[in-house]
Amino acid sequence: MEMKQPVTMNREYEEKQEKQDSQESQENGRLVADSVPEKEQKSVNGYPSTSPQSPREDAGAGTEGGTFKTLVVQQTSLDPPRETWSKKVDFLLSVIGYAVDLGNVWRFPYICYQNGGGAFLLPYMLMAMFGGVPLFYMELALGQFHRSGCISIWKHICPIFKGIGFAICIIALYIAFYYNTIMAWALYYLLSSFRATLPWTTCNNWWNTPNCTRYLSTDLNVSWTESSISPAEEFYIRQVLQVHRSPGLHQLGWVSWQLALCLLFIFTIVYFSIWKGVKTSGKVVWVTATFPYLVLFVLLIRGATLPGAWRGVVFYLKPDWNKLLSTTVWLDAAAQIFFSLGPGFGVLLAFASYNPFHNNCYKDALITSSVNCLTSFLSGFVIFTVLGYMAEMRQQGVETVAKDAGPSLLFIIYAEAIANMPAATFFAIIFFLMIIMLGLDSTFAGLEGVITAMLDEFPHLLVKRREWFVLGLVCVCYLGALSTLTYGGAFVVKLFEEYATGPAVITVVFLEVIAVSWFYGTTRFCNDVQLMIGFSPGLFWRVCWVAICPCFLLFIIGSFLAFPPEVRLFDYLYPFWTTVLGYCIGCSSFICVPSYMVYYLLTTKGTFKQRLLKSITPIPSGTSGPPTDTIVFTNAV
Repeated sequence: MEMKQPVTMNREYEEKQEKQDSQESQENGRLVADSVPEKEQKSVNGYPSTSPQSPREDAGAGTEGGTFKTLVVQQTSLDPPRETWSKKVDFLLSVIGYAVDLGNVWRFPYICYQNGGGAFLLPYMLMAMFGGVPLFYMELALGQFHRSGCISIWKHICPIFKGIGFAICIIALYIAFYYNTIMAWALYYLLSSFRATLPWTTCNNWWNTPNCTRYLSTDLNVSWTESSISPAEEFYIRQVLQVHRSPGLHQLGWVSWQLALCLLFIFTIVYFSIWKGVKTSGKVVWVTATFPYLVLFVLLIRGATLPGAWRGVVFYLKPDWNKLLSTTVWLDAAAQIFFSLGPGFGVLLAFASYNPFHNNCYKDALITSSVNCLTSFLSGFVIFTVLGYMAEMRQQGVETVAKDAGPSLLFIIYAEAIANMPAATFFAIIFFLMIIMLGLDSTFAGLEGVITAMLDEFPHLLVKRREWFVLGLVCVCYLGALSTLTYGGAFVVKLFEEYATGPAVITVVFLEVIAVSWFYGTTRFCNDVQLMIGFSPGLFWRVCWVAICPCFLLFIIGSFLAFPPEVRLFDYLYPFWTTVLGYCIGCSSFICVPSYMVYYLLTTKGTFKQRLLKSITPIPSGTSGPPTDTIVFTNAV
């Protein structure tokens, strides 16, 4: 009796203490007894929380007569839980909105007809199958498994390659410097469209020249000559851009205050869409990612009913199989699918890092990449039905009308065609709204990639100050874009587009594939994917990641270095010193990779061999896998 009383008191104390501990574990962990079924385990912050089966089964086998029990403690991280998407559709729309951008509307149709029309679809699909989609899938899987941005993720893959993350952030800033300026141009057009007579349809404005020729479908007595300039072209060059006031890159001129205000409005929208994270941007893309498709279908139906539309469609799709013998065609196909899907910009890593751990990223990769390619194909019909109509009206060949690529195709040719349609004001408003929304999606994504990378790298400094950090980032992007708002700003935009981003990001992705496939290991990576989605990538994906994708990227890099493009905009041929400047801008981002390698080897302790071994050894991730760490105590009372 004297021994039983202390035992009883100890049991009451243990029960009371256990009750207190279980309440405290709601924040830092939880206790799961053997008697609790696995299906009753709840998710933490949207991530499924499952405990390993084998440790518990092995421990349970050693108990006799129920005297001992196994105590399983699942302890979550003490860091704040990672933000997740509110809905799966938010993620899909965000990725689609990022991948489907202005390049799908103006670049793909031009590249397609320039490289053999329908014959171009063959190299395009092959490059997508063996190059673009595997890279797309790889980045989604990496981001979802490690739940990190493009900087901090490298310590879990191959630490010495961490400079890739910093290079990606710099490239994203360069893109923000010029890409949003194109939306500012579209906003200027949008504001100019709210009038009965569109300003790019007449030649009696102060910016017009004597060569301006008003050539509408109703002007039967007007003939179009080689010296003729359409009012749409003069509105774009002399009123919106005011390029005629700048002789070239050596003298850019003053900042256009109209475009400065338009860009300020664009960045204001961007800030209030991304300042709170994917919870807010995931809602905004419901409008910005779906509205362009509605407008594309409306314009397709309208364009198909125009006279001469069939000429444009035939020119777009008529195959020229001899073009396939040219290396240029395959290079253009590889570059187009790469920049269209957009691996290497840190965006896919960031977006996927907010997914639940067991999300099927394989299916997501196939769906979003297919939607992107089909959108490019659809945009070709939207553009070329209108180009066929313009050729019919001017009594010229489609190849003569479609000589311009890039923004000029939208702001000159398509704007002029819209002016000739009935209800021109309505079609102009929805068209330029579509251009703005296509650009906004990509800007949201690009800046979110930088924000996620910096917040994950410096969590204690920036996580609680996200709004202020985003504000500072947007201000830096706006100040960096001021050079593109000058009279010669269009020359700066072209320089950034050709040199600052393309070669650098392709080289960065090449190193990323090498680091993941050869250093981290394809087998380890496939095991990670199997842990997430329940099945391992097949032989096709492994071969693509190890051999085909690196060769695919080397082909693009080698072709660019062997045949540097001759850059021209309007009548301005870029001099040699601008080419050197462009390469310097591109190298300014890529230099982060070798610089960090040297820094890592110098600051790491140990012999050179030990430092080298440590530099390629991944650090186990505390956040990869389901967000719980399981500790098993056996033979515990």
